[in-house]
Amino acid sequence: MQRWMAVAALGMVSTGVWAQDDDKLFLFNWTEYMDPALVEAFEQEFGVEVVQNYFTSNAEMFSKLAAGGDAQYDVVVPTDYYVTRLIDAGLVRELDDPRIQQGREDLMEAFRQPPYDPEERYSVPYLWGVTGIVYDTNTFAELPHSWSVLFDPEINPDQPFALLGGDPQVSLGMACAYQGAGFDCVGQEAWINAAKLVSQTLERGNFTGFVDSTAAVEQVARGVSAVAVTYSGDVDYRKADSPEIYGDLAFFAPEEGAQLGMDTFVVPARAPHPQLAQDFISFMMRPENAAKAANYAYYRTPNEAALPMVDEALREASRLDPETSGHLVTTPLIEGESLTMLQQLWTEVRSR
Repeated sequence: MQRWMAVAALGMVSTGVWAQDDDKLFLFNWTEYMDPALVEAFEQEFGVEVVQNYFTSNAEMFSKLAAGGDAQYDVVVPTDYYVTRLIDAGLVRELDDPRIQQGREDLMEAFRQPPYDPEERYSVPYLWGVTGIVYDTNTFAELPHSWSVLFDPEINPDQPFALLGGDPQVSLGMACAYQGAGFDCVGQEAWINAAKLVSQTLERGNFTGFVDSTAAVEQVARGVSAVAVTYSGDVDYRKADSPEIYGDLAFFAPEEGAQLGMDTFVVPARAPHPQLAQDFISFMMRPENAAKAANYAYYRTPNEAALPMVDEALREASRLDPETSGHLVTTPLIEGESLTMLQQLWTEVRSR
């Protein structure tokens, strides 16, 4: 599918050439995360072309921006806790378009003044989802809604399973949750205990490797893995698009705690077209467009004004009521020495 295709040539274009392309908006996005109809509508309204390039993890996105990508892209879609890292690294710029500030009034109160951007200066919420477990119901008639399906060999002694690649905070958060420290664990003791558990897990014979969210769903559908970690929308999208292939897959958010991840729009510090970037963000904040984005990607919208236009099942999941969100937590913000320690621990885990 065209949505899967990355525009590889973008990374080889010099900043000067990008700046000359005043009729183009350069978007750095997750795969399958933008309705082509919305892209076409924006292009027609503003008389420009949207050129997309794709990443598969926040870590990949951050590395690309830190290596000069902040001068190549106009809009980027990081997950909440990475916004703070981008701000601290000087890789994003403030949003000053009055239309964006006005559009925030349509957001649910739960998504206003978020901890990763408390003054709402750098980012705008786009879509949110849940990190959890996808499995093959033909292999497992039922599973405990627990991270134990990954970390307890008695629960799954022999069926192949995969872990989520990318950022260590999410991977160790799963182990922390299983150990009772919470998915949002922070600190040396909790992280070391989690790292030990993950290291032991990697040594099991039925561990198949680290994969990104989309690959995890594909592997379970093909039988490469029976259990894997993924994001809710990636499962829902495929089950709706191709039920004959993905209809036997099931997803759950473990009861010990799971990640609520809010993906956002930001504008890189040296974006070639910063005003066009804010035009795009404002366009995507319109309730009718926010609803179309959610209905396409099968992720949940933070835009309350969009809810009446969202598909019914997705609308209910988007409301974030206490019953459905009680065990969902946002990934905590860490920086400085704590972030360095976490990354060093993860490097040791992956190198064994």
